[in-house]
Amino acid sequence: MKKLVLATRNSYKIEEIKTLLADLDLEIVSLDDFPAVPPLVEDGATIEENSVKKARAVFHHTKLPSLADDSGLEVFYLNGRPGVRSARYTGDDASDEENNGRLLSEMRGVAPRRRRAQFRAVITLVGNGFQESAEGVCPGRLAESPRGTNGFGYDPIFVPDGFDKTYAELTAEEKNLISHRARALQKMREILKLSSFLQSSPAAARG
Repeated sequence: MKKLVLATRNSYKIEEIKTLLADLDLEIVSLDDFPAVPPLVEDGATIEENSVKKARAVFHHTKLPSLADDSGLEVFYLNGRPGVRSARYTGDDASDEENNGRLLSEMRGVAPRRRRAQFRAVITLVGNGFQESAEGVCPGRLAESPRGTNGFGYDPIFVPDGFDKTYAELTAEEKNLISHRARALQKMREILKLSSFLQSSPAAARG
């Protein structure tokens, strides 16, 4: 079984990705297994840039095939904000509640028809002489107040198309059928299945 490193310490992302790739013949680990890897810098101008940068950094440090996710919520009324700065919308150490609060404040009084938004994810796989990315998008709208306790980030205020519930009100199984990350990972699954580079990447000691 080949090892794949997830370029994150976010427990929610780790759980989602492991679930969606569970049937592949891979040992999936994360940066929790490599404490010596320094914090990843996310200063790219786009979601794509951050995804590639994180995957390359983790491969550089671990010498193992590395999978990075970067995602963001794009609100059309705000010209795509918060976008690439979704996790840091209120500041570098902002909490999910602070980010949600700022966004809802900016959208206060905006009519339902103008609350369109989408979640976008880019998954990048970097290995020995190999790099490939896949994108997933989930369209929807912003709720007027947070609802639900599942998930993380902007999940309590995003209602995907075809649902009356927010991401945070869906079960993990429901979300994993339609989410932006799930759609990107479905494409990445095919890349993983068709790629032979996993069999030739050098192993690395943990830490």
